[in-house]
Amino acid sequence: MDFAQAVFINTNKLDWVASPMSGVFRKPLAREDAERGHATSLVKYESGSVFRPHPHPLGEEIFVLSGVFSDEKGDFKAGSYFRNPPGSSHAPHSHDGCFLFVKLHQFQSSDLNQVYIDTPTIWSSTLSEILPLYEFGMERVWFVRIQNGEDILRELDLPASVELFVISGQAEYGSLKISSGAWLREPRFELDHWTVPSSCFIWLKSGHF
Repeated sequence: MDFAQAVFINTNKLDWVASPMSGVFRKPLAREDAERGHATSLVKYESGSVFRPHPHPLGEEIFVLSGVFSDEKGDFKAGSYFRNPPGSSHAPHSHDGCFLFVKLHQFQSSDLNQVYIDTPTIWSSTLSEILPLYEFGMERVWFVRIQNGEDILRELDLPASVELFVISGQAEYGSLKISSGAWLREPRFELDHWTVPSSCFIWLKSGHF
């Protein structure tokens, strides 16, 4: 929770931690308190699992890595990105299981936009591509697919504070080897330290801390 410090986690080396609901497991990456406040996690729903109805006082941001995540608003398959604004609530479940990247309690209180985006094209693309997902104030979110080591991140004019999750492929940041499942939060991101040997697909966020 010290946002002045760089944090790198290979989530493949973390154990799943049981949530209060049967069949729902988490890998906490940043957490303010056990079951409330700021949290960034990987979340796994086993087949047929449900989570009790609950509110999001300062919002919820999710993208679906695999499977199908469901709630009262519909079914969201791999590649779906959505944001439930402050004050919203839902009762999520998954019929066949799913795998998610989740950020809780991190919205600005005035950010009341409900967002649902399906991204099948970039999710299966073989081309370098930047897909803007959301922008509010200084906060910006993208999916970025980099092929053949192309230096397309320079197109984004990134500020110093950056958070990213590697969905597939591999990149390097300084001495770090960053492959699928890696999470990096860097308050002083230096683009000259970032390279992609061949291909990489990432979720990228900036300007939010």
